[in-house]
Formats: sequence, C-alpha cells, structure tokens
Amino acid sequence: MNEMSAEAPARPKRDASKAFAQMGVRRLALTDFRSYASLDLPIDARLVVLTGENGAGKTNLLEALSLLAPGRGLRWAELGDFARNGGGGGFAVSAEVETRMGGVQLGTGIEPQTDAPMRRKYRIDREPAPSIRAFCDHVRVVWLTPAMDGLFAGSAGDRRRFLDRLVLSVDADHGARVSAFERALRGRNRLLEEGSRADRGWLDAIEEEAAGLAIAIAAARIESVARLSALILKTRDKDSPFPWADLTVQGDVENLVGNCPALEAEDIYRGILRANRSRDAAARRTLIGPQASDLCVLHGPKQAPAAQASTGEQKALLVGLVLAHARLVSVMSGLPPLVLLDEIAAHFDPLRRDALFDVLETLDGQIWLSGADREIFAAIEKRALMLTVVPGFCIEEGGARSYEIVP
Repeated sequence: MNEMSAEAPARPKRDASKAFAQMGVRRLALTDFRSYASLDLPIDARLVVLTGENGAGKTNLLEALSLLAPGRGLRWAELGDFARNGGGGGFAVSAEVETRMGGVQLGTGIEPQTDAPMRRKYRIDREPAPSIRAFCDHVRVVWLTPAMDGLFAGSAGDRRRFLDRLVLSVDADHGARVSAFERALRGRNRLLEEGSRADRGWLDAIEEEAAGLAIAIAAARIESVARLSALILKTRDKDSPFPWADLTVQGDVENLVGNCPALEAEDIYRGILRANRSRDAAARRTLIGPQASDLCVLHGPKQAPAAQASTGEQKALLVGLVLAHARLVSVMSGLPPLVLLDEIAAHFDPLRRDALFDVLETLDGQIWLSGADREIFAAIEKRALMLTVVPGFCIEEGGARSYEIVP
C-alpha cells in the first residue's frame, strides 16, 4: 500500500464559525482511488460540503472516508472496484484524524496487482494493523446515501445489512462475529452437500460454533436496537419534520434470545440446526438463523409500517433514524462519528432542509454533505468548508486551494 507521508500544506486562517471539531478528519489523501489519481486535501472545519456536477467524484470522496469503518464501504463494493481505472490495480486511502486523545493517521488499501491474492491492508500511524477492527478505537462512521432511500420497502437483506451496520458502529466486535457465523454456515452447507458421506462429528462441531455465534449476533442486535429505541424515546419531538421510528428485530433466533437465557438459547438453536439438516440440504442453505432476520420499522407518530408511508415520509423517517444512530454512536463509543450524507438535501422542501441543517449543528463530530446544487446549502455556506468538485480539481470556496486529481 502506498504511504501518504507528504506534509500537509499550510492552511489559511478561517473564522471562528468554522472552527475545527474535536473529532474529525483534518487531512485526506488518496492514491488511485476510484476517479482520483491522487489527492491531498487538508480539512479544517466541522462541517464540510461537497458540491459539483454528477459524476465529478463527490461520492467517491465520501466512499473513501467510509472505508475507515469495517465493511465494504457505503456502496458495498468489491475490493477491486476501488482501484482507479487505468491505474496499477492498487489503491490507498490515508486520513489524519483528530481525536480527543490526539491525532492519528489511518491508512488502508491494496498493493498494485501481483500474482498474490488481493488482500486489503491496514496501518495506524504508518505501522501495520492486524485488521480494520483496530480503526474502531479511533473513529466511527455513519452514513446515508440515496441507495438507502428504498430501505423500508426493499428486501429484508438490505434492512439486515443496515441493522448490522448500526450494531457495528456501537459494538466493534459485531462484524467479526457475523463474518465467523457466515463462514460456519458455508462450512455446514458444504458438509450437508456430502449427504451420508459427511463427517458427523465435524458437522456437530460446526453447528455448535454456529449456535454460539448466532445467539451472540442476535443478542447484540436486540441490545443495540433497545438502546437506540430508548434514545429515540428520550429525544423525540412531535413537531420535528423528521418523524421518530419504532424499531424491533424479527427473527427466530432473536425470539429465542428474548425468551430464555443465552446458554439455553444456544442449546435450542443447535437442536434446530440438527433437526433441519435434511431440509437445509435440500434447500442448499441454512433456512433458520440470524441470516434470515429482519428489522421492522414503524412510522412512530402514525404507528404504521414504514413501507406504507409516502416516499417523502420514508426519506424523512430514514434521516431521523440515521441522525439518532449518530447520537447513539457518540454516547456508546465515546467517539463522535464521521457523518457522511450523500445527496441528503436534494429532495427536501426548504422548510425541511433548514430543519435538517439545524439538527446537524447539534450533532457531535464532523459532518460531510454532498449535493449537485450549491444553492441548496446557502443557509450554511458561511459556517461550512465549501468544496466544489469538478473533473480534475477539488476547489475551495474562492479558489484558495486546488488539487489536480486526474492526469
């Protein structure tokens, strides 16, 4: 992975309204990432706004920041997709992050293509880190993208992924448990395909591992949703243009966790796996488990399924949920999160847009917003670092800084 070791350029003085947050990115450097051949961008504001035409690279910047969190980023992309077309096949993302404990440099990426398998690497202060889990001690990231607008009416898989992202932001070990559970299920499915030739002892061992992980995953989901629901209940405002959400997790394993002690729930689920071997073998997948759970969301004021709300109501409900999530992350982790809001205000009327900006001012941490039309951010442009992204350049308000990003 390429080192990002150049000194940051001197920063121009900014007025007090744009003072840097206690927690946030103070410099972002990219090499061969998406549309960016290279970028070295100093940041000295709590509120950062990216504007520019569609396809200029705004979302790519937000996606780079999202890779500071576990997972595949805000687009749920494959590893190779991050590398720039025409580059060497590798990429690097480096961020200098200011925390309450001081500054830290986080870096991630892949080496240029070789015969070796593609493997993402991680560095903290330029020293190798074993996994992305180590980043969670320094930064947490929350995001909202246009692709999430259909969350409530979409598939259970999309809501489950959203739920696990929510849990992961407050429980840094959740991602490892989910990955281990998925590996266990793949191993179980392979053994079931062998039929009578399968090693029964090995199958028992895999199901025992899967049962323990399944109960831990379900318990973490239930606890996180309960905490988020309690925060929503405490802070909800009936006059807010962003209605509050009523949340529950639905699933067979979650029901077990809610009705009996953890060890008993593990025994019951292990028995379910054993009893369903033939059915799962015929289906070629495990039918019962946390991989089939769903996040049920109600429009709180109406007490109606979110999927039945209007498109505008669903968007407002989702925004309210993500903002509540950001507050929960700050409370639970002690790390005010990076909040990435892609094309957040484009479809809001002026009243709701102004209300959104007012709410954002109350959040801890650093907030990044993007949009094609600079005019929609007129209400906050004097309080934000305004960056115009154009093919080939990222230009600060007034042209004070420019960075060539395309050869």
